[in-house]
Amino acid sequence: MVVGRRGRRRAAGGVPLTFEVIAETLRERIRSGGLRPGDALPTQAVLMREFGASSLTVQKAMALLKQEGWAVSRPGKGAFVTHDDHAAGDADDLDGPEAPAPATGTTARVEALERALSEAAQQIADLRGRIEALESGNGERGR
Repeated sequence: MVVGRRGRRRAAGGVPLTFEVIAETLRERIRSGGLRPGDALPTQAVLMREFGASSLTVQKAMALLKQEGWAVSRPGKGAFVTHDDHAAGDADDLDGPEAPAPATGTTARVEALERALSEAAQQIADLRGRIEALESGNGERGR
């Protein structure tokens, strides 16, 4: 067994597995500036066609990028580049020069979940308000 970067097992002969090739290709696109912070990563369907890979293989590649902090998911919108160079501490970010550097790995996932939870709570509050307005309007119509 050959062990690759970060202890991941490689296929016989040290050849990277397809999901690793996909992940490394996307990392290189980010490093080279082909994909910038905030850009959407290619969709699963696009990556499946480009690499002739299965959906599970593409999902594994995307999970790896998210785990390493290269990408973050935005529910209902897709996966997006978190920053230019995962190794650089002074990477560009989405909010301008005054904002802190983007979070990586677990921190990025927690922040994304917190944003999604906040958005969901706001949507629930909005819906409650609409329901109350409808109920009070219906009560007046019945009089």
